[in-house]
Amino acid sequence: MNDNYEDIINLPHHVSARHPQMSMMNRAAQFAPFAALTGYAAAIEETARLTDSHMELADEDSEILNQKMAYLREVISEHPAIVVIYFEPDKKKAGGAYKTIEGQLQNIDEYAQCLVMKDGKVVFIRSVLDIQY
Repeated sequence: MNDNYEDIINLPHHVSARHPQMSMMNRAAQFAPFAALTGYAAAIEETARLTDSHMELADEDSEILNQKMAYLREVISEHPAIVVIYFEPDKKKAGGAYKTIEGQLQNIDEYAQCLVMKDGKVVFIRSVLDIQY
């Protein structure tokens, strides 16, 4: 057994008569990295994403919010400018995030229990944490 490959070391490089030679770009593509677990990175990122839990209002805070809503019902025809802080549940996992919107109040939909803004945004009253005007 010969370990030096002396019998083949000086042979010419084989060129196939049947198959065309592969381009350098295609040859390099064979060794390109690939994602063996498609979506794994996105799943890890989603798991690591933090959400807030919904806070329950204390009785006195709930009473203040009710007074603010009563005032808004009185002045709804003036379409007052308000700032609403509310909780928006996360669509993918437990919890959610507190968000703030500001704009003119268009309507208070008593049937659907929501605030309708002039720009079309809708906030459910049960998710409101505070209203400023």
